[in-house]
Amino acid sequence: MNSLSNEHLQVNLNGPVLSCVLNRPDSLNAFSDEMIFGLHEALREAENNHEIKVVVLSGAGRAFSAGGDVKSMGSAGASELYDHVGELNKLILKIKDISKPVIAVVHGYAAGAGFNLALACDQIIAGEDTKFVLSFAQVGLVSDGGGHYFLSKILGPYRTKELLFRAEPIPVETAMEWGLINRVMPLAELEEGAMNYAVEIAKGPGRAIGMMKKLVDQADQSDLASILEQERITQTMMAATEDHKEGVQAFKDKRKPEFLGK
Repeated sequence: MNSLSNEHLQVNLNGPVLSCVLNRPDSLNAFSDEMIFGLHEALREAENNHEIKVVVLSGAGRAFSAGGDVKSMGSAGASELYDHVGELNKLILKIKDISKPVIAVVHGYAAGAGFNLALACDQIIAGEDTKFVLSFAQVGLVSDGGGHYFLSKILGPYRTKELLFRAEPIPVETAMEWGLINRVMPLAELEEGAMNYAVEIAKGPGRAIGMMKKLVDQADQSDLASILEQERITQTMMAATEDHKEGVQAFKDKRKPEFLGK
């Protein structure tokens, strides 16, 4: 997978897990066009490669991501900024659209659109040193990368507005209490622990997991009757898969199933 890597993104295949590491540590992994385009390509490869079951997104150095590059703010023209945010939007939508789980592994700071990039993922595993902050108000901007959408879904409008207006950091303990993240791990164990977590998910029934992701993401935009019908149709499809047959046989044999994602 070295062909997918570039100066600002390191991509490696670890068994069934595609690891994407944001790699601008000197700028706390602030976004660049090269990084965003690289993530697009990595996700496209993950979608098309049957061997890849899970994508893990992490950051090199002292932080997950500071989001937008503050040092370059103010120098970009309106058209350039519009196009840059448009590419970020495509990336966020791609993370939601891909049929495979995407896990954000965060440490240090996840700030601004870096926080929102993590929220776009299906799971968030955080190091015990992590702080989350929506820092847009500090530089006179609104949230981009879907922050208004993701946070209002999880926290409701009032707490979301407070976080946006005040731009105060959220400690990892609070993020866990509010349901923003899935697990907290000691920093020294984060990389290995997150990979083990990803591998366990990769062992699951890939097609069913992909449909679960889709149904959950659609649930808040649909009424109950629509979701019930989607479940009905999807369940009929899943019952014909090799994974379902393997799961049933493993249950009868009193052993762990060996799913192939078929």
